[in-house]
Amino acid sequence: QKAKYLPRLAQDMVGSFCLTEPTSGSDAFALKTVARKEGADWIINGTKMWISNSDLAGVFLVMANVAPEKGYKGITCFIVDRDTPGLTVAKKEDKLGIRASGTCMVHFDNVKVPDSHVLGEVGKGYKYAIEVLNEGRIGIGAQMIGCAQGAFNATIPYTLERKQFGKRIFDFQGMQHQIAQIATQIESARLLVYNAARLHDAGKDIIKEGAMAKYWACEVAQLATSKCVEWMGGVGFTKDFPQEKYYRDC
Repeated sequence: QKAKYLPRLAQDMVGSFCLTEPTSGSDAFALKTVARKEGADWIINGTKMWISNSDLAGVFLVMANVAPEKGYKGITCFIVDRDTPGLTVAKKEDKLGIRASGTCMVHFDNVKVPDSHVLGEVGKGYKYAIEVLNEGRIGIGAQMIGCAQGAFNATIPYTLERKQFGKRIFDFQGMQHQIAQIATQIESARLLVYNAARLHDAGKDIIKEGAMAKYWACEVAQLATSKCVEWMGGVGFTKDFPQEKYYRDC
């Protein structure tokens, strides 16, 4: 599996992680997609929703339950190539933000994959999903810091140029208080993300730290980008400047 997929994923192929479904979002382990054994193959049926990069993905990691009566202990991860018969990627969602990442529904209608396409062990998919979600929280935290810092960096030069009542808006103490607050919050979020990443690299449990990093980075990004749009005045509400995009993306 590694020899087949990793070289391409490192070069010209994108992958998608298929966990979320129309009826199971935060309660991911309530998924309805199932897989049944048929000889040396598995037959997958179900629908996944909000699947990132699915418009371009060449391979999908699909979470399906092989023994629904066992609950989450039946969840298994399958490697499914895009051109597998029965796999259909629906239209790209017209999202408010993060538009560079295509998001679609993915349907599996009697999709047949060989036993060699089981990732890891049968029934251990829930464990792999938890690991991916924990790591993903660090990634989302970093993404949100990027939004906040990008908006901040694009806005401060404007406050040094724009004049009102005879002086730069940056020179008003009320503005300086706000700028100091946002700069401090961005740095605090960055340190939480760095700490979670450090612990993960050291092989430590990051359930709490990863969740904290994601939570605070998202909170800071929303406040920071909103303030940046506000500081820009009317032009911050236009697509001529990047602040509105940062605001939508967070």
